[in-house]
Amino acid sequence: MQFIYKKTTIPKLPMIILVSLLFFLFLLSQFPIHRKTTAHSTTADLRIRHGYTSYDSYIERQLNKTLNPKLQKIWTTRDWDRKVRNFSAFFDSLKRRSLLSIHSKALSIGARVGQEVAALKLVGVEDSVGIDLVPRPPLVIEGDFHSQPFDDETFDFEFSNVFDHAMYHWKFVGEIQRTLKSGGVCVLHVASVRRADKYSANDLYSVEPLVELFNGSDLVEVNKVDGFGLDTEVVFRKKIK
Repeated sequence: MQFIYKKTTIPKLPMIILVSLLFFLFLLSQFPIHRKTTAHSTTADLRIRHGYTSYDSYIERQLNKTLNPKLQKIWTTRDWDRKVRNFSAFFDSLKRRSLLSIHSKALSIGARVGQEVAALKLVGVEDSVGIDLVPRPPLVIEGDFHSQPFDDETFDFEFSNVFDHAMYHWKFVGEIQRTLKSGGVCVLHVASVRRADKYSANDLYSVEPLVELFNGSDLVEVNKVDGFGLDTEVVFRKKIK
């Protein structure tokens, strides 16, 4: 049996169609694909650190830092004045930008020994409190930022520099948006250029994941800061219902 092979000629696309196709592909490449950040997915700019076998193991590791006697001594002695002074400057700047006032009811999330709360009171925000896994009365009460111990729409202002310590980042943000009043302000200090410390549960490479997570708030400002190893200040305002 003899096989006969026939050459198949693929018709050439008209030049105008080819140019149009290439132009369409170019335009498509200019628009990033946005993916919803949920409990089951993250954007490329928010990466979860692996190694925790359970939530209990995560809490245990965080407590290892908070209860470390050497760190506690540093936080309450040589670090205290320096951090209170620097946080006071941060908060005073927010007051000048009308993002915080002396009448604000304020919360510091992950406040450790209370330096941020002391700074808030120093700039006149008397109705201030902090939460942390280990209480430090009278400035800090016991609370898990994955499930804040407060009613809905309690605070006018919330501050945190521990987003990188959140194991469940969507719960961290969800609780902020739940407990903020409509029109309330949240300020986060995060590391988007430098890498966070060894106790971190996630790494952030841009503010885009935060914008996606804060879906009930408007992005107000993004600023560069020098915040004790954190380099970016991100400001959100909860949408008014």
